Amino acid sequence: MAALLVTGGAGYVGSHTVRELLERDEHVVILDDLSAGHVVAAGGAEIVRADLAGPNIARSLDEVLGRESFDAVLHFGAKAYVGESVEDPEKYYRNNVGGGLELISAMVRHGVPALIFSSTCATYGNPERVPIAEDHPQRPINPYGRTKLVFEWALQDFEVARGIRHVNLRYFNACGAHERGDLGEDHRPENHLIPIACEAAMGKRAHLSIFGDDYDTPDGTCIRDYIHVQDLAVAHVQALEHLRGGGASASFNLGTGMGHSVLEVIDAVERVSGKEVPREVAPRRSGDPPRLVATSEKIRRVFGWEPRFPSLERIVETAWAFKEHFPDGYPND
Repeated sequence: MAALLVTGGAGYVGSHTVRELLERDEHVVILDDLSAGHVVAAGGAEIVRADLAGPNIARSLDEVLGRESFDAVLHFGAKAYVGESVEDPEKYYRNNVGGGLELISAMVRHGVPALIFSSTCATYGNPERVPIAEDHPQRPINPYGRTKLVFEWALQDFEVARGIRHVNLRYFNACGAHERGDLGEDHRPENHLIPIACEAAMGKRAHLSIFGDDYDTPDGTCIRDYIHVQDLAVAHVQALEHLRGGGASASFNLGTGMGHSVLEVIDAVERVSGKEVPREVAPRRSGDPPRLVATSEKIRRVFGWEPRFPSLERIVETAWAFKEHFPDGYPND
C-alpha cells in the first residue's frame, strides 16, 4: 500500500484526519514542526519533525518522500491566525507560500501525483452574497487569506505543468472535538470562540470578549458557519478517494449552511455546561464580516458528503467533553 504524507498532522484538523485515515488502515507519515501540534494527538503515527519554512526543508522532504512510495499529500501545514498574519506577513508568506512551493516541488521530484489542500473561506474576503458558493469572487482581505489563495493558484499552475491533481477544501469555522473525548482543540494561545467560551465557563479565563455587538444581524453579533472537525476529516478522506479514483481537480466549501451568532454560541455553551459564560463587549475587529455562511451543495453532490454533527448543541457537547477531559490541554506536551 502506498503511503500518505500529512503535513501538520499533529495539529487540530490534521490530527482528526490522521485518526480517520489510521482507522481505515492507511499508512500515514506526519511532517510537523510541532509549533502548534501535539505528539499525543498524532495517534501513534510516525512524526518527522521539520519546518516547512526552514532552511533544510527540501532535504527533509526528499528524505521522507524518497524512502517509499507515496500516492498523495494532505497539506494542513499552514500558519492560520488572521491577526498574526497582519502583524507578521513575512511569516505567512514564507510558510504558506514558500513552504508550500517546496512541498509541491518535492512531490514533482518524487512522482507524488495528488494533493488535498486545507484551504479556507478567508480566500473569499468580504462576501458579496450569502450563502457563499465556490464561484463567489475570491478577494481575501488579510495576508492569511491571500497566502492560501496564492497556494490555490500555484496548484492550478502545477497541474498544467506537472500533472499534479488537487482538491481544495475551503473550511468555514472548524470546531468541536472527537466524539470519544480524547482528541480536540488545544491551541496555545487559544483564539477560537467555542473553546474560549468553555474556558470562561470553567473559570480558566476571566471573561470572553465579544468583538462588536452592533452588526446588522438579529442580535448584533457576527454570524458564522460552524462545522465539526470530524466532518472535516471525513471530507478529506472522501477527497482522497476521489483523487485516487482518477477524479478531476476541484474546490469545495465545507460548512453546514447554517449560521449561528456569537451570542447563540455562548448560549449553547451555557446550556451544555450548566455554567455561566462571563463576557464583555469589545470593539469590532478589523475585517470581520457580519455573516459568513457556506453553501456546501457541491461537495454533497459530488462526494455524497453529509455532516454527522450538524447541530450547534452537539458540536458544543463534544468541545465541552474534551475540555473536561483535558482542562489544561494535552498533558506532557
